[in-house]
Amino acid sequence: MSEILWQELTYGLPDATQLIHVIVRLAAATVLGAIIGIQREQAGKPAGLRTHILVAVGTTLFVIACAGVGMSLEGQSRVIQGIATGIGFIGAGAILKLSEEREIQGLTTAAGIWMTAAIGVAVGLGSLGLALLSTALTWIVLALLVRYEERIARKHR
Repeated sequence: MSEILWQELTYGLPDATQLIHVIVRLAAATVLGAIIGIQREQAGKPAGLRTHILVAVGTTLFVIACAGVGMSLEGQSRVIQGIATGIGFIGAGAILKLSEEREIQGLTTAAGIWMTAAIGVAVGLGSLGLALLSTALTWIVLALLVRYEERIARKHR
C-alpha cells in the first residue's frame, strides 16, 4: 500500500537531471512573471504581481507536464493553442467598454497577460533566452512607452 502511494506521489517527477531543468524553468517563469507583474502593480493595474506570476508559472507547467509524459510535438502544439485561447478569455474579462463612445479600458492588461503566457510557454519549452528578451521588451513597452502615449494624448486635447 505505501509503495503504491509513493508511486502515485512521485509519478511525473523526472530523474535528478531533468528535475533540475524543471526547477530552473519554474523558477525562471516565477521571476519573469514577477518582473512584468511588479511593473503592473506600480502602474496601479488590477492584474499585478500574483496574476502575472501565476500565468507564467501555469503556462510553463502545462508545457513541461506535456513534454514530461512524452506527448508528441503535435500534441504539445495543441496544448499551446489551448493556452493561447484560454488566456484570451482571461484577457477578455479584463476589458471594459465604458459609457463614452470610444473609451475602452483593459486592453493593455489583457495584452500583458497574453504576453506573460507566451513567455511562460517559451520558458516551458526551454527557450530561456527568448523568454528573457521578451520580458525585457514587454517591460519597456509597459513602463516606458506609456510616457510617449501620454504626450500624444496631451497634444490631442
